[in-house]
Amino acid sequence: MSVVGHAPPPFFKRGPAPLVRLAFFVSLSLILLVADLRFHTLEWARLAVATVAWPLQRITWMPIDAAGDFGAYLTRQSTLLTENEELRRRQLGTANLLLRQQHLEQENKRLRALLDMRARQPVEGRIAEILYAARDPFSRRVIIDKGMQHGISAGQAVVDDVGIVGQVARVFPLTAEVLLLTDKDQAIPVEVQRSGLRAILAGAGAGMMELRFLASNAEVQVGDILVTSGLDGVYLPGLPVAKVVKIDRDSSYSFARITCTPLAGVERHGLALVLGGRTALPPQPDDAPTAEEPSRGKRIKKKVR
Repeated sequence: MSVVGHAPPPFFKRGPAPLVRLAFFVSLSLILLVADLRFHTLEWARLAVATVAWPLQRITWMPIDAAGDFGAYLTRQSTLLTENEELRRRQLGTANLLLRQQHLEQENKRLRALLDMRARQPVEGRIAEILYAARDPFSRRVIIDKGMQHGISAGQAVVDDVGIVGQVARVFPLTAEVLLLTDKDQAIPVEVQRSGLRAILAGAGAGMMELRFLASNAEVQVGDILVTSGLDGVYLPGLPVAKVVKIDRDSSYSFARITCTPLAGVERHGLALVLGGRTALPPQPDDAPTAEEPSRGKRIKKKVR
């Protein structure tokens, strides 16, 4: 409590005046600045303070760095989602083109193979596309996109780049029906390429064929290649037809059961080559005069005169 006539004692002990302290510290700062600038006397103090304050700085900056990293993560996630969505749309847009390109590449390979087959044959051929299979489930027939208007006639052979596919059975104005080799109503004369043995190859259905009417001891082995013999006048001789895959020789039967598989893509390919008919050279009469005979006749006449 204060007493009348006396001032209360100071609560805090007061030092120098604020102006004096300001002048002292300003002078000290200037002295330190000049000394450090000229003599680098405070370099060790600066290093010590920086070393001690470094953990505090890192701790202080951790929330700021975390906030920046989190924002960058969200930005990257949003960018990646946008890019993935754009790439997915592009992929869906180009999927049809890629599938179409693969299909065109396969068709180009088949066309080149068919053109090479046509170049190897001494007859003309016409490339046709297989549209669909016949509606009869018990037959092996296909429809091609070439008919009477394209010069197709019944009986013409149909091949691919490997060998025989079938034979034209019926012809329509714009399409034609091809009887495949594997049909049970189809038969073709062939010969074994290794031994020259002739036989009849018939369709057995389910993509297989049978070599019929051969004795049990016939000279046929598994793996033999069968080619056309050309005896029917339809198929050119030497065209690959089938390969022997199984032989059952039972002594109780007169004939062997020989199973073959076609070499050509009878039930796979979408393109085929329709071969033209076999043409023969016109026969020349024996009594036809040659190029030398007229000159000889003239010379004889001159001598007679």
